[in-house]
Amino acid sequence: MISTSESPQPSAPESVAIVAHGRIDVGPAVHRVRRVAEESGVRVVDEPEDAAVTVAVGGDGTILRTLARLLGTRVPVIGVNFGRVGFLASIPPDALERDLRRVFAGEYRVVELPTLEVTLNGGSHAAVNDVVVTSATLGRMVELTYAVGGEDLGTVPCDGMICCTPSGSTAYNLSNGGPVLVRGLDAMAITFIAPHSLHARPLVAGRGSALMVRNETADVKVGVLVDGHRVADMGSGDEIAIELGGERSLLATLPETTFFSRYRETFA
Repeated sequence: MISTSESPQPSAPESVAIVAHGRIDVGPAVHRVRRVAEESGVRVVDEPEDAAVTVAVGGDGTILRTLARLLGTRVPVIGVNFGRVGFLASIPPDALERDLRRVFAGEYRVVELPTLEVTLNGGSHAAVNDVVVTSATLGRMVELTYAVGGEDLGTVPCDGMICCTPSGSTAYNLSNGGPVLVRGLDAMAITFIAPHSLHARPLVAGRGSALMVRNETADVKVGVLVDGHRVADMGSGDEIAIELGGERSLLATLPETTFFSRYRETFA
């Protein structure tokens, strides 16, 4: 389940786009990013899809939304942390100028992270972080039947289930007691939410082992959330398929900002 997750050493970018958090005041930080870009001879463009690299100014949510927007474009995203956790970010606010000069000089690396593909009602969605199936009625337990790689694993009474990528494993999955997946694993984690069972343990599945989830609850619908956005409801007997997708999100980091250094700094 190990994959080659690091792209070749990038060259100094000729253009940059800036994406900012929409609900907190990061205007001064955006101005600082623009000033460093201009001083470094890097052209600022409006559309992230047109840039050589995109700077996300905010927290993990801002970074994840930008990664999802840029799927398929081969444009990497580097984060400046103005959020609460900022696990995916490489640059702290007090080092913005110093570290961005390094980025604009080509001193960064790009990590390719797997995504999830969700198939539901004949359509599909891509998830950078996670897919959550959960009771659509607050306080009501649901019964979910699940299978991995075509093998039935039974029915579990629970509040729901989380299926996540390595980048999503340190979010809702972690807070729910699921396993942390190190960057470089081509795998997904499957974790139940409040299972009414002693045998519903988290699983880690590799590429080619699709997860099938069916709602067996007679009178309660199950909501399907992709990266936190509700995309559909599953009635009784409805099912979805979740597997590692063909697209990869591109996270840019400073060379010293490794997975384990951020893990230690953020969760210790």
